[in-house]
Amino acid sequence: MTTESLVGSNLGICATVNGQTIVKAPDWFYVPKVFPLDPPRARRSYTPGVEGEIPVIVMEFLSATDGGEYSSRPIYPYGKLWFYERILQVPIYVIFEPERGNLEVRQLRSGSYQILDANTEERYWIESINLYLGVWYGTKADRTGYWLRWWDANGNLLLWGGELLEQERQRVEKLESYLRSQGINPEQIL
Repeated sequence: MTTESLVGSNLGICATVNGQTIVKAPDWFYVPKVFPLDPPRARRSYTPGVEGEIPVIVMEFLSATDGGEYSSRPIYPYGKLWFYERILQVPIYVIFEPERGNLEVRQLRSGSYQILDANTEERYWIESINLYLGVWYGTKADRTGYWLRWWDANGNLLLWGGELLEQERQRVEKLESYLRSQGINPEQIL
């Protein structure tokens, strides 16, 4: 059977504990191998073990209201930290506070989460996906503030779709300008 990956945002992750179904909907998560749905359709939830592997990383954005991202409540309804650490055993748990740009990355070691230290660029190497995770300050979608961003192993920022389009637009403009300087009308080139 072929597998595919799953990136989820606010999608319920389900588990059954003592006969009770537990659902948490993290702000973002990644599962490298899941089974395709048959027939193909949109996922309404995800159950690790049944539909594929456990997520390798889960991210929660800090809520100003309840602080539930740090909850280690060991009884129903289970806290988020407890659920990811003890029930699902997700290897990497990220908590991001977008207002101040605070980022905390925890790695599962010997059954419990340990807070990781950032590198000198204030980024965290996420080995399971071969990328660095860090905080970037800038504007996207009419919002200026702190954003989570990915960098490759060489430290190159991975661009968003809009950034890639702008980069390509600038390349085309430079090429057109060069062609004109050589007496060539870019409109006449196929």
